[in-house]
Amino acid sequence: MSTSDWSDWLPRAVADAEPDTVAVWYLGCNGFFLKGHEGTTLAIDPYVGLGDPPRTVRMVPVPFDPDDVEEMDALLATHEHTDHVHGPSQAPILANTGATLFGPDDAIAVAREEEAWADDWDVAADQFSEVEEGDTFEVGEFTVHVEPSNDPDSTHPVTYVVEHASGTFFHGGDTKPAEEFSDIGERYDIDLGVLAFGAEGNIPDKETGEPVHTKWYANENELVRAAKDLRLTRCLPSHWDMWKGMTADPTVLHHHAASFAYPERLEIVEIGDRVDL
Repeated sequence: MSTSDWSDWLPRAVADAEPDTVAVWYLGCNGFFLKGHEGTTLAIDPYVGLGDPPRTVRMVPVPFDPDDVEEMDALLATHEHTDHVHGPSQAPILANTGATLFGPDDAIAVAREEEAWADDWDVAADQFSEVEEGDTFEVGEFTVHVEPSNDPDSTHPVTYVVEHASGTFFHGGDTKPAEEFSDIGERYDIDLGVLAFGAEGNIPDKETGEPVHTKWYANENELVRAAKDLRLTRCLPSHWDMWKGMTADPTVLHHHAASFAYPERLEIVEIGDRVDL
């Protein structure tokens, strides 16, 4: 397992924070910490692995050690891919804090069966909770709604709408535009939405090692279309920083979004940055 490039300053910053609304920290890749003004803390898709070189090569620092996370109420997984459900990144958080991992069936199967987290970490069976589209559950001061996703590379992806008295946060996982997003945009007033953004590139095939033309995330027009349908006040592009050969420049999104009513604003951040609702 990798060691953090930044020691423990990021978990300490989260633990010490006393936000007036909801604070959101970007962890690189598609990972986020959220902390509400009453102290409830969520993690969504935190990943501190190095990938699988030479196929997937991490391009950003490892921002924290999971063992340094001492406070967490819940961890949400959007889908089953290793940079979204990863034992070494997430099981120590469950073991240290007693938090519950929420995720769709195939994501929970990775933790329960494929990686068998309970065999290697002090994680109990009741710390896994399977969710599906249409579900709603409470975590402290947050209300979490499970909504559909359009990620053809995943076997069962979901998105999350996280409601709080201060505002509403959307995490799209690795989704591309979806028919359901117009309905989601009508039903929720989303203040800050995360959408995965990336380039197309040549990535070595898992078996042959030969470069294969690959597209994993939304391109510029797809991301703006999803943000428009979701009626995002602020759109935060993620995942563009992570994999060698698939990185992108999120500032180009300003040109693509300029003529649309939504998103009203782009929130361009780097790993370790904090934004507030």
